[in-house]
Amino acid sequence: MGGLLFYDWSTLPFVILVLVLSFTIHEFAHAYSAYKLGDSTAYQFGRVSLNPMVHLDLFGTIMLLIAGFGWAKPVPVNRGNFKSPRLMGIIVTAAGPISNLILAFISLFVYVLFKKYGWLEGMSTGSASAILIFLGKMLEINLTLFLFNLIPIPPLDGYRIIQDLVDLRYTESLQKFEQWASVIFLLVVFVRPLRQVTLDPYLGLGNNIIALFSRPIAFILGL
Repeated sequence: MGGLLFYDWSTLPFVILVLVLSFTIHEFAHAYSAYKLGDSTAYQFGRVSLNPMVHLDLFGTIMLLIAGFGWAKPVPVNRGNFKSPRLMGIIVTAAGPISNLILAFISLFVYVLFKKYGWLEGMSTGSASAILIFLGKMLEINLTLFLFNLIPIPPLDGYRIIQDLVDLRYTESLQKFEQWASVIFLLVVFVRPLRQVTLDPYLGLGNNIIALFSRPIAFILGL
């Protein structure tokens, strides 16, 4: 950590750049998939765009820098415009985290390419270091966003997926859970002993995903 910040000051410019890219693509994935599946609500609000300014939430970005978690502006979706509201709702919701998973895979793939073909050897030390830090942060942050957003606590994507998956008979039970969800969320994030035995081990699954990614990458590149 860098003082009040979750990330080190030395890598902060790379972190900010990665956050802007990752949040933008995450929200664009929600908006674009909803638009393609028949709901034009996000399109009407200008959210089917790769312009970061329409997606970023200032406070959510600051919280990510300070606490290691954050959010962008929610994409408005009207499930009533879908032919199959629950199924298509799951697809639209999952599109965001999946976009982060894809970005993580691409980052690792490009990193291995640089290493395999020695593309960094002809560069200056500063340029080579900048590329490696950027790719490393792209991998780390996007894996964190993927896993974090799948936590089944509102308003995260994981909870919206649960809402579409469970039988409608349990809607009332879910609504009761929502009343306590924000308290649970804050406790898990900010009470360090609790975070160390819950959120941190869960986010540590990113290492398992990297190991899983390494197999197809090694196969593709003949390593």
